[in-house]
Amino acid sequence: MLSLLACSGVAAASTFPLPDDGSTIVGEIRVVTPTPDNTLLDIARHFDVGYDEITNANPGMSVWTPGQGAQVVVPTRYILPPKPWKGIIVNISQRRMYYFPPARKGQRAEVVTYPIGIAREGWSTPLGETKLIAKYKDPAWFVPKSIREEHRQESGEELPEYFPPGPDNPMGMLALKTGFPSIFIHATNRPWGIGLRVSHGCLHLYPEDAAEIFPNIPVGTPIRFIDEPFVVGVEKNRWYVASYQPVTEYPVLLSNFTRLMAALMPALNQTQNLRPSERVDFDWDRLRWLAENWVSLPHPVQLGMPPVADTIAALPVERYEYEPYGVDANTAALPEYEPGKLPSRGVPEPATNSPEVK
Repeated sequence: MLSLLACSGVAAASTFPLPDDGSTIVGEIRVVTPTPDNTLLDIARHFDVGYDEITNANPGMSVWTPGQGAQVVVPTRYILPPKPWKGIIVNISQRRMYYFPPARKGQRAEVVTYPIGIAREGWSTPLGETKLIAKYKDPAWFVPKSIREEHRQESGEELPEYFPPGPDNPMGMLALKTGFPSIFIHATNRPWGIGLRVSHGCLHLYPEDAAEIFPNIPVGTPIRFIDEPFVVGVEKNRWYVASYQPVTEYPVLLSNFTRLMAALMPALNQTQNLRPSERVDFDWDRLRWLAENWVSLPHPVQLGMPPVADTIAALPVERYEYEPYGVDANTAALPEYEPGKLPSRGVPEPATNSPEVK
């Protein structure tokens, strides 16, 4: 059965109430059939997912021409990162950032999540804890010599030493400075790279996501960078695993399956304490498959639970009739929207510019 999506504006940000029943999974999978002029990248950006997520959820489908009547799986269901849930948590392998704003009095706590572009090989983002130390609107960029040299060797072209503020600036229009030297979370002038390995250590956001979080996150917010390629979640006493391609620059001597087992250990320990009639039997074949195959969706890992493909097959298919973003949207500027259709996203005020950034 087809249902009709609205045909103007953009999808709301990925904001969810935090589960209060012990669950660690938020969001729902969707399936859409796009108009012929939409690409997977258009659909990904509309629903706030990245390149890696949308392509992994639709193996074998063309990025540029999904095809007439294609049914595109939108992987907007997420396993939350390990606790504590506060401030910003960035899971590098998952290529996703989570923001846990302080709960307002009398209101339920929420989580906001955004896809990110991560560091290229050889430019790894440091792991560990830091905090947000500054915010920059319309930053300029003084290009480090190391990046200019790399660009010259790869392309034979010279990068300018300085990029002024504007839509051609690789830093985008907004930047959040972390306590790690030269590491920023910032917008980008190449939004189609979100979900890929594109940066020199910084984390890239869609311009509209940067515009949304910028005015709402205070300086001093804690930030934790982690690298967990295997994430384990629970919902209504059912266990799920999502797996992402490990970032090999972070030295780990364990096999993928051992890393998955380590992530699953809390679940194993928890189920050991149940009465025999309530204990969980895990599907070890499925777990071994997940240790070597990268998926964007939480997969059930208990015996007797239907595979995620069966869940997807039972979902209604929605017609996706939004206009494509177009090649001109691959800039630092916000996409153009119909008058009155732009979601409520405050215009950030302030700040110093011209940060040194990777």
